[in-house]
Amino acid sequence: MTNPFVGNWSYRSFNNDPDLSRAANDLLFGEGTLAISEASETELSGTIGGPGWSLDLRGSFGYGSPMQVRFQGKGVVGGEQWIYDYIGWLVPVWPNSTDKLEVTAIVGSVVRTIPHSGESGGTNPAGMVASFYAARAS
Repeated sequence: MTNPFVGNWSYRSFNNDPDLSRAANDLLFGEGTLAISEASETELSGTIGGPGWSLDLRGSFGYGSPMQVRFQGKGVVGGEQWIYDYIGWLVPVWPNSTDKLEVTAIVGSVVRTIPHSGESGGTNPAGMVASFYAARAS
């Protein structure tokens, strides 16, 4: 069986804010390319990143309905360590859709594992949780 997580994905994460008056663009937490490869029969590796940041991934996947992926991203960005943990599920194929109408996707959650500096000079705290989705790019 081919591992359905292996490949390139367009990744976006969003702050979990229930305030419907906020514009969707204001909720963007991160975006980039997620590249997953198979390190072994049970392990995944790869990278996630965008302009100015990149993390190396190590993790695994599990069979089930839906299938699950879990990995940790680590890297040095702007001279300091970044660590994020991800858990996601492969969205099942809808029987009343088609390959032309449905793009394979992963949906899940990401947590900042350790604090790091923010863009405006403050500190981005550990424990910040956001939701993400990744759509298969290739």
